[in-house]
Amino acid sequence: MRECFDSKSCLTTSKAVTGYVRENDGLKLALTDSDVIVIPAGVPRKPGMTRDDLFNTNAGIVKELAVAAAEFAPKAIMTVISNPVNSTVPIISEVYKKYNIYDPRRILGITTLDVVRASRFVSELKGTDPSNEKVTVVGGHSGVTIIPLLSQTGHTFTDEELKTLTHRIQFGGDEVVKAKAGTGSATLSMAYAASCFVDSLLRAMVKGEKGIIEPSYVKSNLFNSDNIEYFASNVELSAEGVGKVHPLGKLSAYEKDLLAAALPELKKNIAKGAEFVANSKD
Repeated sequence: MRECFDSKSCLTTSKAVTGYVRENDGLKLALTDSDVIVIPAGVPRKPGMTRDDLFNTNAGIVKELAVAAAEFAPKAIMTVISNPVNSTVPIISEVYKKYNIYDPRRILGITTLDVVRASRFVSELKGTDPSNEKVTVVGGHSGVTIIPLLSQTGHTFTDEELKTLTHRIQFGGDEVVKAKAGTGSATLSMAYAASCFVDSLLRAMVKGEKGIIEPSYVKSNLFNSDNIEYFASNVELSAEGVGKVHPLGKLSAYEKDLLAAALPELKKNIAKGAEFVANSKD
């Protein structure tokens, strides 16, 4: 796994951490004047569940938080972990449209965990240092919508290795869910991935660093011709959130097939999130 922080980050600092509860305007106090909001809220998966199975519960939670953010921190950059990310990002976007504060640059789904897993799995297979592996993963953040671009790693793989690696990257979270035997899903690895992403975002926002690229599920024009409004790809971060959405680059025939399988599923996931907000009573 890659290092996200310098050696000084482990030192005790003067920064304060404050916790809030829902009562006594806790949500308002927590969000007011925030610069960055990270939403990990929701229920975890259990064995046999997909991320999409979480929709009915997590969609309502994310929508409530999006409404609160729109009211108390409309200029904050919103980053989303809550699954299914393919649908929760559109939910936040639709809520923000209702409040007339929608800026697609400021809403980002965190898909870094897919890259962390892919880099680790490739390093295990090839006997390399995982910190030197950076596998580009595009598409979405659920099952077949997760598309690892293994042809761009500089390694060669047999057809069997490609199939096995791709499936493990797409469904690696299932290994954790099964191992926890119904008590939860990936937590520490997701926290690690999210901390890496948010650290990169803060470097771009606060320090003004250029050329910081992280994978993210965002409003994208890459597949407008297929009516796909959101897509995960490498994104250059900026003070506004999304600075530049990078193209996918050259794909292998195998990856083109993965993309063809992913797009219809993504389209359904996106529509499900948008329709949830449209059909909400408030």
